[in-house]
Amino acid sequence: MSEAIRDRAARADRPDPREGPDQRWSGLLGEPGLPERRIATAGPDETARLGALLAGRAAAGDVLCLWGDLGAGKTVFASGFGAGLGVSETITSPTFVLMAEYAGRLPLFHLDLYRLADETDAFESGLIDDRQAAGVTLIEWPDRMASTLPTRRLDVVIESEDDDVRRITLRAGATDLVRYLDAVA
Repeated sequence: MSEAIRDRAARADRPDPREGPDQRWSGLLGEPGLPERRIATAGPDETARLGALLAGRAAAGDVLCLWGDLGAGKTVFASGFGAGLGVSETITSPTFVLMAEYAGRLPLFHLDLYRLADETDAFESGLIDDRQAAGVTLIEWPDRMASTLPTRRLDVVIESEDDDVRRITLRAGATDLVRYLDAVA
């Protein structure tokens, strides 16, 4: 499994004729020049396996921002990540409850900010709190938090190439988060 992902990572890291992660988020994604790795996955199972592989590198206090259009695979990635943390519950998108909390090797806080207007809504609704420092926080639709996103985060940009293939860019916003990129090196 991880061998197939590593092979795809090696191919995906080659220069791409496109400009990289979706330019709509360019002002919100981490600074240009941050360490990154590009991976192509062939189907939802492989996207979930990538999430599980990366969960093996997770540490308390980590924040992963999941960027992508509707149906890109953010929740599939989150489900795999949860499985990699040992979460036994089914992980679904918390669109209507906004945040779901799961028990695993580390607590997993899965936020879906799709229904929020902006960062004020996220803070006023109590979605961001001190408990998250003890676990890992996955944020779908992080653009809703705009300028209040932590700089110490891993950006996971998921782009659809076709019905199955996803191009996933991992961008480490801090030196210690490069461990996620090393998982697919």
